[in-house]
Amino acid sequence: MEKLFGTDGVRGVANTELTPELAMQIGKAGAFALAGHLGRQPKILIGTDTRVSADMLEAALVAGLCSVGAEIYKAGVIPSPAMAFLVRKYAMDAGVMLSASHNPMPDNGIKFFNNAGYKLSDEVEEEIEKLVTENMQNIPRPVGKEVGRSFFCKNAVQDYVDFLATTTTSNFAGLTVALDCANGATYQAAPLLFEKLGAKISVLHNEPTGFNINVNCGSTHLASLQDYVRQNGLDIGLAFDGDGDRVLCVDDTGAELDGDAIMAICGLAMSQKGQLKNGTIVATVMSNLGLEQFCQKNQLNLVRAQVGDRYVIQEMLQNGYNLGGEQSGHIIFGDYNTTGDGILTGLQILAMLKTSGQKLSELRKIMSVMPQVLLSAKLKKRTKVDISQNKNISAAIDDISQKLANKGRILVRASGTEPIIRVMLEGDNELQIQEYAEKLVGVIESELG
Repeated sequence: MEKLFGTDGVRGVANTELTPELAMQIGKAGAFALAGHLGRQPKILIGTDTRVSADMLEAALVAGLCSVGAEIYKAGVIPSPAMAFLVRKYAMDAGVMLSASHNPMPDNGIKFFNNAGYKLSDEVEEEIEKLVTENMQNIPRPVGKEVGRSFFCKNAVQDYVDFLATTTTSNFAGLTVALDCANGATYQAAPLLFEKLGAKISVLHNEPTGFNINVNCGSTHLASLQDYVRQNGLDIGLAFDGDGDRVLCVDDTGAELDGDAIMAICGLAMSQKGQLKNGTIVATVMSNLGLEQFCQKNQLNLVRAQVGDRYVIQEMLQNGYNLGGEQSGHIIFGDYNTTGDGILTGLQILAMLKTSGQKLSELRKIMSVMPQVLLSAKLKKRTKVDISQNKNISAAIDDISQKLANKGRILVRASGTEPIIRVMLEGDNELQIQEYAEKLVGVIESELG
């Protein structure tokens, strides 16, 4: 069996790759592994996004968890970052989120959180994976009163909204905001929160059918939100992804702000208030050189981690930083939550708009962006690829690196969540780097696609 866990849990096409049988096995293995670490049967919170496959996989996962004696609490549709908060609030031993985030609707995923609201360590994930692939027969089957059971959590969304409201003292009266909920997990929580704090809101794509999550909407498809903000003269648009752990912004002119720009604005504001710990922002190797130049100009430190918000969080925890994130819109405010949180990030941006009195199109000018091209080479299947072992791909990368010299950079990496190789080039000549990127994608697809 191929490796189960990627950078953000287990993902695959629901019912063919991520089957009910596999979900049940993961539930059994997860409960057994957690029980071994706890010395008792665990209490586990489960949440889902709005995919049609959620019911099927949740039922299988719950069956697996209960078969090992775990006590299950079902929160229903909630954002992933709500799970990270609620496991702490409800004193759960772990949480499990069923979501494939920004992936297309046919995909789904299983993501574990520990009792502190952080994603499981690589070591625990490997333990669960080993049980699934090698040792399922060794997992005991309790009977009678020892069999687990499940309960419903009626107030999960409201508890999360109430928590978010405590992270700011601002009232957003006078601000006009469009929320694109991607027909996903934020469709209840986001409108509740921003309306509660006084903003005049317009809500787009918040009628989930089970089939329309991320379809031409949300953080991966900004066009409809950009048009809406421009046409209606709004102050800001916020576009969440399917599970709500990321957000991208649209300013008052309809222009996009990615995670790098968001971190620059938030980082500078926090620094000026003495709130940015160690004067440091944690980004990833994918973040634009413009963010690096911005930090140098403003006497801030920029630390780059591997791609994946779990590695950003790891760096933050190890060194006491409280702001980090990814270009894709995973932003971690470590003072408030333990994972990327799209609604929390939107809240902080609105608070800065309110206190500064400036338009977002003005605030964003603090950072210049170097031309960057990001393309994806499609693979035949989901598999772990060592690009360095392919001579033709390595030669193409070396050739581009020599051509860029000191005027840009190239980064090639396999996605941890999708069957693609990501190709990123930066340089001062956008047409040139676009040409280089397209040629490299062609080479990769001819070799591996």
